[in-house]
Amino acid sequence: MTAPAPAAHLAELNVAVLRHPLDDPRIAPFVELLDPVNELADHAPGFVWRLTEEGQNDATGLRPAGENFIVNLSVWQSQEALWDYTYRSGHLDALRRRRDWFERHVEAHMVLWWIPAGHLPTVEEALERLADLRANGPTPRAFTFHSAHSAEEAAAHGTNAVSVPRAED
Repeated sequence: MTAPAPAAHLAELNVAVLRHPLDDPRIAPFVELLDPVNELADHAPGFVWRLTEEGQNDATGLRPAGENFIVNLSVWQSQEALWDYTYRSGHLDALRRRRDWFERHVEAHMVLWWIPAGHLPTVEEALERLADLRANGPTPRAFTFHSAHSAEEAAAHGTNAVSVPRAED
């Protein structure tokens, strides 16, 4: 017997403001890390999907939040899978150098939220969740690693279309 598919996946958006244009030599180390870091994500346990620009291997050409903003939008099977990729893989080395390439954040720059398994969030949906986090703080609808909510909490609060079976079902 196979295990049932998860009812929910975790969506993640983070935005960053570039210190310099992507073609500036000061950003070259970041650009050189894009393919290896994306390859790590693509093969990480629990990885489901990530946003890419049509015909490209990343989303750095998309600028839905403004000319100097780049976005990263991905979907994971669990919060643990995303945490492990973010903080327990080669991604951490790039993360430690973020201030070389990006402005310091003055407001929330990353948001997590639960989505129905199989749903791929749009950039607009993701930016709306980030705006919700910025306006209302962490809730089951929009949260962070440090203020996490479970898929069950999100479903109980009616914050999305996630349907999570109850233990007695």
